[in-house]
Amino acid sequence: MNSPYQLVIFDCDGVLVDSERITNEVFVKMLNELGLPLQLEDMFEQFVGHSMEQCMVKITTMLGRQPPEGFLADYRVRTRAVLESKLEAVPGIPEVLAQLSLPYCVASSGDHEKMRTTLGVTGLWSKFEGRIFSVTDVKSPKPAPDVFLHAAATMGFAPVDCVVVEDTPTGVRAAVAAGMTVLGYAALTPAQRLRDAGAHVVFDDMRHLPGLLTNWH
Repeated sequence: MNSPYQLVIFDCDGVLVDSERITNEVFVKMLNELGLPLQLEDMFEQFVGHSMEQCMVKITTMLGRQPPEGFLADYRVRTRAVLESKLEAVPGIPEVLAQLSLPYCVASSGDHEKMRTTLGVTGLWSKFEGRIFSVTDVKSPKPAPDVFLHAAATMGFAPVDCVVVEDTPTGVRAAVAAGMTVLGYAALTPAQRLRDAGAHVVFDDMRHLPGLLTNWH
């Protein structure tokens, strides 16, 4: 592959695995059960792209108190069950990975346990094993650049030689802060929000990614 980049860094949820809508349907139902009158659209606006720790802080602020003990454990049990029954890879990702000759890895706001589930269920685990990075590995979550810088350093590449595929404004800002080129995947997030966050290119069909990696810089 004749590309100006040396490393492709993928976000996980919404980029590799089509999990955003599934997990947020569970999340909003649980928040409704706590008495918060949120809808699915609110989840994408306020929570998607953030670490679970950041989400719990937001929930505490909204409630005016800590969520019930066991809330997070219950969320993980419920999401795991629905992910194992419904989750699929993002359309086009298996074909894209088969075409990529560049090194690639994943850097996510999700924890390692969640990625073991999502990448495992979709058959992508073997494609990324040993090259999986989480915000739980670093000091600060997205929109801080830490997880992207950690991934690049561990893989042995300078930030300027890396291209990131992200689907949330929070993730885009993190990659821009890391000094990397950012391709915004606008399947669920409005394209303009990704552009406003600093995405260098925005696209909505993952099958276009190989062309973007070779033809845009």
